[in-house]
Amino acid sequence: MNYQEALQHKNESLKNADESVLNMFHLVIAPANTDENKKFIDDFLKNPEKFDDESCKKYSSDGLFEVVSFNKEEK
Repeated sequence: MNYQEALQHKNESLKNADESVLNMFHLVIAPANTDENKKFIDDFLKNPEKFDDESCKKYSSDGLFEVVSFNKEEK
């Protein structure tokens, strides 16, 4: 999906998500390309506060995205 579709999907998911899910998981827009997705998530995990929804754009070579969720790290 394109960026706008991914953003809409993410916002709908956040609206429907349970509070405990939001506390346990990151929900981010990431490149659909597997290699670009891995690089994005690796960089995101180093410093999540530096990333916003549009950060994924600079990792994508084809403008295709997906919404992914993964466990938050224990602090």
